[in-house]
Amino acid sequence: MNAVILIAVLSVANSSMYGATRTLTALAEQGQAPAILGYIDRNGRPLVNIGIASFIGLLAYLYLSPVQGQAFTWLLALSGLSSIFTWCSICYAHIRFRKAWLYHGNSFSDLVYESSAGSVGSWAGLISLLLILAAQFWVGIDPVGPGPVTRLERTSNFFEAYLAVPVVFLFYAFYKLFYRTDFVQIKDMDLTTGRDILESNIWRDKVREDQESWPRWKVVYNMIC
Repeated sequence: MNAVILIAVLSVANSSMYGATRTLTALAEQGQAPAILGYIDRNGRPLVNIGIASFIGLLAYLYLSPVQGQAFTWLLALSGLSSIFTWCSICYAHIRFRKAWLYHGNSFSDLVYESSAGSVGSWAGLISLLLILAAQFWVGIDPVGPGPVTRLERTSNFFEAYLAVPVVFLFYAFYKLFYRTDFVQIKDMDLTTGRDILESNIWRDKVREDQESWPRWKVVYNMIC
């Protein structure tokens, strides 16, 4: 049993390390991170990013320090809402993509992969996530608990619950000001760069042929999942 747990933990750590280092490398290649993060050695290893991810991983040892409770609380405050913002951006990007796709005279049937729920699903997801952020904001400014709450405790509670929000907006504002990027309008979106039309048509026809032979249960499963 211990061996199974150890293998599982190492597997998760390895996949997390791989994802983090490759993400940093991709950001550097796109000019959205320092160029040094894009360094890859002859064996294809992003050594700089591996070092950074390993160094950050050392923060886990704060659990063994006298400030383990506070360290965990503030690290959780930084990362707790990250997935909410990630999925907000995914839903919003999908909504804008579908608008741009129709604006440029395309059809959704031209897509190799199409969302079963469409824009409605993305709007539902986006609104639900925004409601979660609103509820978390309310919990931060008006915590539930016995007895009166001092101003210092209220401020500390707010940042413990909502620290990720100002951090995200700070990084976003820094990126916009540093790179001086414009807000892309629907009519200006580039939907063709990096997209091979011939390959897309061939692959789309193959996917349709395969789906026509699917049993009913698989069609329903694919639509839901």
